[in-house]
Amino acid sequence: MYQNETVLCGASKYTRKFYLNPDFDSLPKDIKDELKIMCVLFTEDVGGTIELIFTEKGNLRIRTEAEDGDALYDDIGSALLVKKMKNDKEELFMKLEMYFKMFALGMDPEELEDEVRQGRFEDEDDE
Repeated sequence: MYQNETVLCGASKYTRKFYLNPDFDSLPKDIKDELKIMCVLFTEDVGGTIELIFTEKGNLRIRTEAEDGDALYDDIGSALLVKKMKNDKEELFMKLEMYFKMFALGMDPEELEDEVRQGRFEDEDDE
C-alpha cells in the first residue's frame, strides 16, 4: 500500500492551512492536535511550508520549503526549529514511526521491539 513517501501532515503559511492525511484519522485526537499545533506554529514562526513524511522504510522525516522569492522565509530559523522539534518531540516521533511500521507496513511488533533495543530509530542521514 505504501511504497514511496507518505505524508502524515503538513502546514503552509501561504494558504494558512493544515493538512492531515485521512489515512491517519485513527490517531488519537490529542496526537492529531499536537501535530497541528506543532506544524502551524512552525509556519507562523519561520514561514514557508512544513511536511512530516514517512519514508518507504517507515522513518519519519521533516521537510520544509519556501516559495521562490519569499523574502520573509527564515532559512536559518527553519533549520534551528526543525532541530529543536526533533529533540523536543523525539518520543512522539518514535511512537508515530512504530505506529506506521506496524499498521501501514505490517511489521511484527517483536521486530519493532528489536529495532528500538538496537537504536535503529535514528535519522537516515546519521547512518
